[in-house]
Amino acid sequence: MKIGIFDSGIGGLSVLHQAMITLPEADYIFYADVDNVPYGEKTREEVRNLVDHAVGFLVGKGCQAIVLACNTATSAAISYLREKYKLPIIGIEPAVKPAVEHIHESGRRVMVVSTPVTAKGEKLKRLIEKYDAMHVVDVVALPRLVRFAQDDDFDSSDVIEYLKCQFAPYNLENYSELVLGCTHFNYFKDSFAKLFPDDLEMVDGNTGVSNNLKNTVIKNGIFTEADSNKKGSVEYYYSDRKMESQAEMEHIRSFMTALKE
Repeated sequence: MKIGIFDSGIGGLSVLHQAMITLPEADYIFYADVDNVPYGEKTREEVRNLVDHAVGFLVGKGCQAIVLACNTATSAAISYLREKYKLPIIGIEPAVKPAVEHIHESGRRVMVVSTPVTAKGEKLKRLIEKYDAMHVVDVVALPRLVRFAQDDDFDSSDVIEYLKCQFAPYNLENYSELVLGCTHFNYFKDSFAKLFPDDLEMVDGNTGVSNNLKNTVIKNGIFTEADSNKKGSVEYYYSDRKMESQAEMEHIRSFMTALKE
């Protein structure tokens, strides 16, 4: 059983991390399109074409199911991809539903942070319309965070000042839920925590997408009894280049280790 996990950059490693916990038997190919990151500042057509290339690459490597571990890619391309490719393609979306359910206890608000493409997309708009009956959800686009992430800069003074500037129109004391609507944003939890109230809950879609992946591969007969007796593996690609050097693998391991802490 071979599963492809795609993201525009290293943020998707957080989805891979959760998938390996939920479905440790799978062989994974992780594809980060670092040559073209960030996606959130591109047009929807540009994003669709880039994701189409990456999915085609993963299909060519024998992947039997593919996870779009990128909210921007899911928003811009998943309908097109599902029509083109004859295999399960699983997207990720901001965890608006659980966040809204949780604020019933606090009486406060929900903030969704995402890339501009996700923030402006119909997919997020429909999601909020479906679950935000009390109109407590605000959406804030944070395009520069992806660039910070690709530079391994997660909690510098530059990051904090950027966040303060973007959040200036909002009273952060009013928020009890922060939805991380981009997988890159999982690495900025410490920075977010410095600005929001101490009781802030941060939620992402990683557990939901991993559970969906497991259910999908079982339902489609991709997961077999033979798979349950094996230990999975991972191959890493940056755009179309396989990552094998010791330095690159150490870099990837550092991100995976950070997710366990």
